[in-house]
Amino acid sequence: MRVALNGGGHHHGVETIRAEVRQAAEDGLAGYWLSQMFGPDSLTALAAVAADSGELELGVSVVPVYGRHPLVLAAQALTVQAATGGRLALGIGPSHQLVVEMLYGDSYARPYTRTAEFLHALRPLLAGEGADVQGEEVRARGRLEVEAPPPPVLVAALGPRMLRLAGREADGTALWMVGRRTVAEHIVPTIIAAAEEAGRPAPRVLAGVSACVTDDPGAARERAATEQAVYATLPAYRAMFEAEGVDGPADLLIAGDEDHVAAGLRAYSEAGATELRVSVLAGDEVERDRTRAVLRSLT
Repeated sequence: MRVALNGGGHHHGVETIRAEVRQAAEDGLAGYWLSQMFGPDSLTALAAVAADSGELELGVSVVPVYGRHPLVLAAQALTVQAATGGRLALGIGPSHQLVVEMLYGDSYARPYTRTAEFLHALRPLLAGEGADVQGEEVRARGRLEVEAPPPPVLVAALGPRMLRLAGREADGTALWMVGRRTVAEHIVPTIIAAAEEAGRPAPRVLAGVSACVTDDPGAARERAATEQAVYATLPAYRAMFEAEGVDGPADLLIAGDEDHVAAGLRAYSEAGATELRVSVLAGDEVERDRTRAVLRSLT
């Protein structure tokens, strides 16, 4: 089972990211994923810490397609791909109405169209080919000259249309706040069917999971309810909670002893996820070390 460490988006500087990357490399994990939020730029940070990352795949999950142009993002991603020796995985997605309209001042009226047109421009640019997209949301014409192989592109996809887009035109999907039953019954069948119909390889399904090895699961769930409360306010994740039959992030946290957490993580693989990026939601260093030990045991 491919297990990666999820660095999240809580960082305020590069050195804490470097420390986590070293930790993931020491633990023999498959990769390290960094969120693009309101701290350091994730792509730049991954290039900065590449020398400390061993052979880890370095992923960003996800870069919003709003506030960026495909030519600019493609140039940055290819530069990071060159700097990391070809170990970048690029996640993109439409973000959320709250971010796009309140913070960016853009319209979130057509997130699917924006993502699809952005992807239509991005993929040829990453492959060193010319892009010519004159869409309703995205206009991009040109090509790049960066000596680097195209990184795999994962699309943040939860709904059926976005999952079909990811299956047809990307290398897979990057998930967050999705339960195991929903992965098995909704995510995996939809994206695999789309990939097969398009004659594409089996897609990657990267499940984002929070876990904590602890003697006090109740306290861990209370911590998740507080630290991850914002996700319960976003419609895209609310739909995933409803599909899973849970109330919010605390119900998706895998918390308990070593056997319980290991079984919970394996269940995502059994549900069809090809790999996991795990957020360690520990309350102290003891819980953190115990959780790290479980992740090591699964690689």
